[in-house]
Amino acid sequence: MRLLGLAAALGVLVRSGAAIDLVLEDEESVKSAAATIAFGLVKYYTGNNTGDTPGNLPDPYFWWEAGAMFGTLIDYWALTGDDSYNNITTQAILHQATENGDFMPANQTRTLGNDDQGFWGMAALSAAENNYPNPPSDQPQWLALAQSLFNQYASRWDETTCGGGLRWQIFTFNNGYNYKNSISNGCFFNIAARLARYTGNETYAEWASKIWTWQETVGLISADYHVHDGTNINLTDNTCTAVDKNEWTYNSGIFLHGAAVMYNHTNGSSTWRERVDGLLAAAQATFFTNNSVMVEQLCEPAGVCDNDQRSFKGYLTRWLAGTTQMAPHTAGPIRALLAADATAAAKACVGNPGAPAFKGHAGTACGFRWDDAAVGGGFDGSAGVGEQMNALSAVMYTLVTSSKAAAPLTADTGGTSKGNPAGKAHQPGGVESESESEISVGERVAAGFVTSAIALGVVAGCAFVIS
Repeated sequence: MRLLGLAAALGVLVRSGAAIDLVLEDEESVKSAAATIAFGLVKYYTGNNTGDTPGNLPDPYFWWEAGAMFGTLIDYWALTGDDSYNNITTQAILHQATENGDFMPANQTRTLGNDDQGFWGMAALSAAENNYPNPPSDQPQWLALAQSLFNQYASRWDETTCGGGLRWQIFTFNNGYNYKNSISNGCFFNIAARLARYTGNETYAEWASKIWTWQETVGLISADYHVHDGTNINLTDNTCTAVDKNEWTYNSGIFLHGAAVMYNHTNGSSTWRERVDGLLAAAQATFFTNNSVMVEQLCEPAGVCDNDQRSFKGYLTRWLAGTTQMAPHTAGPIRALLAADATAAAKACVGNPGAPAFKGHAGTACGFRWDDAAVGGGFDGSAGVGEQMNALSAVMYTLVTSSKAAAPLTADTGGTSKGNPAGKAHQPGGVESESESEISVGERVAAGFVTSAIALGVVAGCAFVIS
């Protein structure tokens, strides 16, 4: 399937820098456009160069964004069938997982946050859900990597401050250690929900509900389903009363998708449906313009988004698409949003900043501001990993709602990745909860498989149907 990427590359060269052609009604057109954008994205990657570290993006990009990029490339393979980047993706994830299978590489521990690990863990879980080619048997396996991270998160759940929640940073010496934020807890929630669905083990589902309740109690999810950024720990009384009410696309998206997975896992629970619908309505009202184009509203209008923030829109796009698979009743409104974004993003992929800023094909660098593109603005002059990844997501995830894209697999529907529910590597400096020891978390999850195996046999005939 590497011919898909090659054909797209040759097509761009023949057009001598012409804009990317995108016809949403034509699946091959979408795949060709996605291949062109993906080529430009991967050209930023240097981890496969001699002497570089597999999995790392060059400065100024942080480690977590590389994990997000490889998660995007796994979905790219699943949606298009193009395996051009599978080798570097597998190499990168396994190298950064380390031989311990814990996503705690030695060169990152000085700045390691819970959210940083989360994007690598979600990439591994996407590999399991998509039956991405499994690693050699002597290497960490995709499902086991996600389970290991879940157990690490559970061991760091900190009820001594703010009644629970994960801190942003893992180590006490890092700025942000006394901040509990939605993206770290969102990674935990999203992974827990997806593991519950994949394995059928209710221990994961219990944790997902626990995380959601804490987010609501502390005020990080409002009564009208707006997701706020985080809350500082008051070091005088260990409470969390001051909430940073800034809203970012990826915080909204990660809880929306997790809630949709829980809706699916609970066979259409009215509680989780209400949460899905509420989060979707809040996201649409906050992050989409009147012409349905996504905007990072806190920083984009003023042109002050940093490297991290310029990648956030792609994650909301990913999780909107995933929501349609888990909660089919959302497909109509989300399909319209994704179509508008894809059209606008493709129009923004006409930049030609040149090397070293962009090493893709001339005239295919993707800008950050899609709204400008939708009204004829084209390329806004901003190019980078985030911008290219956003546009790739905007284009390729339309395949989820417009084609016969397979829903994420489970262990009961053909998923082949091998797990290790009790797995967890030693992590010096981690925040250990007194109520959940390292062993007890793993044992509870592992024990749940006995019950789950029996339960799955009973309910297999009446499983919730995914469109």
